[in-house]
Amino acid sequence: MENHEHHHHEHNGKGNDPAKNEASKKEAEIEDNLVEKTKHGHNKAMDESDHSGHSGHSGHNPGHGEHGHDHHKMMIADFRKRFWVTLILTIPILIISPMIQGFIGYEFLLPGNQYILFGLSSVVYFYGGWPFITGFWSEVKKGAPGMMTLISMAITVAYFYSSATVFGLEGVDFFWELATLIAIMLVGHWIEMKSVLGASKALQLLVSMMPAEAHRVKGDTVEDIQLEDLLKDDIILVKPGEKVPADGIITEGSSYLNESMLTGESKPVKKEEKDKVIGGSVNGNGSLKVKVEHTRKDSYLNKVITMVEEAQKSKSKMQNLSDRAAKWLTYIALGIGFGTLAVWLILGFPFVYALERMVTVMIIACPHALGLAIPLVVAISTAVSAQNGLLIRNRTAFEESRKISVLLFDKTGTLTKGDFGVTRIESVDEKFSKEEILRFASALEQSSEHPIAVGIIKKVKEGKVAIPNPENFNAITGKGVEANVEGKQIKVVSPGYLRDEKIIIPEDAYSDAAETVVFVLIDGELAGYIALADEIRPESAEAIKVFKKNNIKVLMATGDNERTAKAVSDKLGLDGYYAEVLPHQKVEIVKELESKGEFVAMTGDGVNDAPALAQANVGIAVGSGTDVAAETADIILVNSNPQDIANLILFGKATYNKMIQNLVWATGYNVIAIPLAAGVLYSTGFVLGPAVGAVLMSLSTIIVAINAQLLKKKIGKK
Repeated sequence: MENHEHHHHEHNGKGNDPAKNEASKKEAEIEDNLVEKTKHGHNKAMDESDHSGHSGHSGHNPGHGEHGHDHHKMMIADFRKRFWVTLILTIPILIISPMIQGFIGYEFLLPGNQYILFGLSSVVYFYGGWPFITGFWSEVKKGAPGMMTLISMAITVAYFYSSATVFGLEGVDFFWELATLIAIMLVGHWIEMKSVLGASKALQLLVSMMPAEAHRVKGDTVEDIQLEDLLKDDIILVKPGEKVPADGIITEGSSYLNESMLTGESKPVKKEEKDKVIGGSVNGNGSLKVKVEHTRKDSYLNKVITMVEEAQKSKSKMQNLSDRAAKWLTYIALGIGFGTLAVWLILGFPFVYALERMVTVMIIACPHALGLAIPLVVAISTAVSAQNGLLIRNRTAFEESRKISVLLFDKTGTLTKGDFGVTRIESVDEKFSKEEILRFASALEQSSEHPIAVGIIKKVKEGKVAIPNPENFNAITGKGVEANVEGKQIKVVSPGYLRDEKIIIPEDAYSDAAETVVFVLIDGELAGYIALADEIRPESAEAIKVFKKNNIKVLMATGDNERTAKAVSDKLGLDGYYAEVLPHQKVEIVKELESKGEFVAMTGDGVNDAPALAQANVGIAVGSGTDVAAETADIILVNSNPQDIANLILFGKATYNKMIQNLVWATGYNVIAIPLAAGVLYSTGFVLGPAVGAVLMSLSTIIVAINAQLLKKKIGKK
């Protein structure tokens, strides 16, 4: 029957895999959602400008997610196009600007030079500057002036003042400043959007790890359907190794299910007809038919999209800081600008001179560098983190990770692999090597679904050992299995069988670890034994060394028993452990640590960890775990590798430092340039001219951009 079901499944797709369609649709939506990440209002700007002309796209089938996908692609393409057009027009503007010519020391004036400048700059202002102008209106409507207000104020003052000088006002034009400002801001926003899009690649990997579909049984056929379409009382087929897509009751078949991510208990559980199965648990080697009790309309794919949306909406404190900096710079620029105008007029200088000083101040006040300072760091850190297996849902928590003083780990599936593996093979008979004992045992276990059998076969496959064929196979009820292999009688049995047969169990058969031991008898004699346990991840020990080096205490809380917990704790050299802990007790442990003034990070993968993940200062979920754990965490480890947490903490520190450095560079330039442009050193004969201001501005921008790029070197590439 199982083969029959298999057969129908294989041919059901008819060349068109609905799961793949769904996954690609969801990936498109993820990419679309990622654009919300780009922060300084250019999404609003674009929505209110060019995208009004794209409304016809809603006539396509939005159900396929392509509208959103194209919409996002168009936004990036639109910024790119505006940047290139602006850049091409900026070159002649710079060449024929009298101020630039005077600064460099050459002269090249065309007939009607100022009108050509005016014409080119008008295109730059209205075409290149349009996203910023519409973004400005959006910020004003909300009563929250930010980066868009600052940029549009500078370019508008530059444009209208310069235009006035073309048509009769005495003074110099700032068309070159207008063009360079718009070009730099456009490229900054374009880079940021592209960088953030890069982070979506890792999200797509996470999406592909999860089932997008269930196999529904209809009579003799099996059809693949989306999880959203699953109804109560549907019968579904769960194949070996698959995740159970919904809660239900087994109607046919038996298997061992790994529920460690749900219960914290590492040993797989045997499930038979009429037993309940939990959505999210992993099926072993048996095929099951399950009657659905609770449907999960909110599939994992949708949850990932929700998570991404949350991640993009969660504004970090540093991000707010850059917006606040822009807001205050707007107020300061307006205040100093009008103050400068008033002071120069009171001192008796001509209105035209006072106006030029005021305009210079207001143009210089828009720091090109501030527009790139935080966005570049955010974009790079998000993309680099994702490439290194860290999906950041909450940027504030990511930046706060530098403060972590205690790391509380769940054991199963986090510090350990969460599956049964061979830990020791011992021979007690000189005639047989360890390899032979494993080989003979594998002959008997190759067709079994028992977790012990699965663990032994996995070990054999790792060593690429050929498994011999058994003859006269027989199960010894409740005690093990026996068969003839290569002319020898082989038994793989439990300690109970040895006791019944009065065979002495070797003294060193049981270590202090919580292992399950099976014994191998060859021709009635004890030849050796194989011990299995939930294996510790090889990366765990390395990660713990890094934490200790950084003065972070490492504790473990597990639902497993005292013996297992102690064995893992001793082996890894932890600072302490809590065993047989219930979900609500994990929360209490976190609260207790926090009440002692510790900054706690909790790492877990199961439903039993979710409350503690939410309570901790920083919640870290492992990507191989459950939806619920991922829902409540701030950061997700895509690869379930504890070493990624070490990377996270070190990279969080580096990111925070880079943001501070860039803010200092970006605003430091203004602190010096604005008073000089206003004329505070006029009595000494020095007034900061627009050209020198431009050089300082460019220098500041370049330093900030390079500094942000250096962040990539701060995380260990794998």
